[in-house]
Amino acid sequence: MSLRQAEKDSGQQTPSAAAPAADPNPAGHPIAAPAIRVERLVRQFGGVTAVDEVDLDIRRGEIYGFLGPNGAGKSTTVRVLCTLLSPTAGRAVVAGYDVATHPEEVRLRIGVALQEVALDPKQTGIELLRLQGRLYGLSRADIRRRLAELGQLIDIGDALARPIGTYSGGMKRRLDLAAALIHNPEVLFLDEPTAGLDPVSRARMWDEVRRLNAELDMTIFLTTQYLEEADELADRVGIIHGGRLVAEGSPAQLKRQVGNDLIVAHVDGKAEAARRAVEPLAGVRKVEVHGEEMIVSTADGAGTIGVVAVALSSVAPVRHLTLRTPSLDDVFLEFTGNHFTGSQLQPAGPSQGARPHRDLAEARS
Repeated sequence: MSLRQAEKDSGQQTPSAAAPAADPNPAGHPIAAPAIRVERLVRQFGGVTAVDEVDLDIRRGEIYGFLGPNGAGKSTTVRVLCTLLSPTAGRAVVAGYDVATHPEEVRLRIGVALQEVALDPKQTGIELLRLQGRLYGLSRADIRRRLAELGQLIDIGDALARPIGTYSGGMKRRLDLAAALIHNPEVLFLDEPTAGLDPVSRARMWDEVRRLNAELDMTIFLTTQYLEEADELADRVGIIHGGRLVAEGSPAQLKRQVGNDLIVAHVDGKAEAARRAVEPLAGVRKVEVHGEEMIVSTADGAGTIGVVAVALSSVAPVRHLTLRTPSLDDVFLEFTGNHFTGSQLQPAGPSQGARPHRDLAEARS
């Protein structure tokens, strides 16, 4: 759902993307300032702290993935950045304007597609987009131009002339995205853009997000429950847990931060004997046994898997032996104590709690 309630002063025009408006903030922001800057942001509800001194610095033209378990403060942070909630403390600047002191300026420069798509089923797609353009103060000529551009960028096709009630879930998502883009925003917020979509529609949405970023140099703030989505799309990822930012970096950096390759073996019985055979091997850092599954942690999976296989074969029959490098799920587990399985969050065991945030430079040292 786009910010259809965006308020404008009488006669105010939507600023051109090619001519940035002057920054009214007393501190001032240069043209090269980040698209989003958050400093010690706090949001409380009745004494409960949902967001606890979060700092963000998101570059212009970046795709930023924002991950966190339910109740971590992810949605609250996004709502503050979209001016739907006011900060309790701290400061947030989006597209050069403070969300607390100049919310109307922020709204004119952002597009928002929330998870709950709220579209009038009796409207046609073209009627919705024209209305959205008028709400942002676009002229008829500007609306026609933007509709032609969006028709090429967002794959909706002839469906624009049909009532929205006839659309599939994927088509509704793409229409909502088009509505969020009608005024050519500087920053686009996407909240769970592919939730509930089939794999084909999800892949198509990923392609559209990439095109928006590449062709328009648009900053995209993406929240998602699909770790593979963040891995595929995001330049950087931030993980929030308990209201605090516990990890941040590119997907590759975060996976290196976890550090170990994993050898996963399925053995027929004698799991403890298999553990005792593998633990002393050179290169093995840690061995966990879960039923008939054994997980071996090592810094060099390719160099260790052979000796592990030989050691296991002398103790018990091995049904499967696989090697995998760290995934974002491993990163998520490391910092929040939870696993993502598909789109479902699963708690980890009692020994696998969350750990505090560390800078990547510190973590790699």
